[in-house]
Order: sequence, then structure tokens, then C-alpha cells
Amino acid sequence: MKKITLLLLAAGLFSTVSMKASSVTEPVSKTKTDSSAAKNIVLDDAVARDAMHEFRSLSRVDRKMRIAEAKKAVKDYKAQKAAGGEVSTNTLLLVILAIILPPLAVYLHEGTVNGRFWLSLLLTLLFWLPGVIYALIVVLG
Repeated sequence: MKKITLLLLAAGLFSTVSMKASSVTEPVSKTKTDSSAAKNIVLDDAVARDAMHEFRSLSRVDRKMRIAEAKKAVKDYKAQKAAGGEVSTNTLLLVILAIILPPLAVYLHEGTVNGRFWLSLLLTLLFWLPGVIYALIVVLG
């Protein structure tokens, strides 16, 4: 999952760099029709393919440098998101799910089956309320 996210982030970074390098821009109207939206999707796919081709043609050192930059950007994004303190829709949905099915909420929050998931499952099986409390602590903490 992390590799896919990093590849998509790298493709996005390279596409913005390649778009800045070329001075060709399309005028965008305020009202988009279905055909213009489809053209933008095709254009975005072509830009992503070109960016990935450009990335693959880089030397090994340059690739590592670009990947390190992408990881740093992801880390900065996560730090900004954590510092913002605003409740996102995902957090709200995880809280609701933590009340209904605590182990599932912990699994979705953690992204993998680990000790927190098993503890949540055990607490939920023993008594439902401790499982809910623990899941809320994991999701909100």
C-alpha cells in the first residue's frame, strides 16, 4: 500500500514538474461538460505515463533522491494533518464504526492485523463496552 501511494505521489510530483516545464496550457471553461471531463482524464493519464517514463529513465541516484523527496512530502503532509486537529470524515466514520463493530474500526485505522486489533477483538468478545472504549482510544488517539 505504501509503495502504491509513493508511486502515485511520485507520478504527481513529476507530472507537475513536467507541466511547469511545458508552457502549453489549455483554457478551462467554468462549466465542464462530459466530453471535456473525459478529455481531462485522458490527458491526466498521458501525463502520468510520461512522468513514469521519465522517472524510469533517471539514474539510480536520481530515483532515490526523488523517492526521498516524495517520502519527505508525505511525512510533511501527515505532520500538517496531525497539527491541524480538524475532524475529518474518515475519523467520524471510524468513530461510528468503533461503536458498532470495534475490531473492524481498529483494523481500518491501523491498516493491518496487529496487536491492537487482537486486543480489541478480545475485549469485544469478553464484554462489548471495553472493546468500544479501547477502539475509541485507538481511533481518536
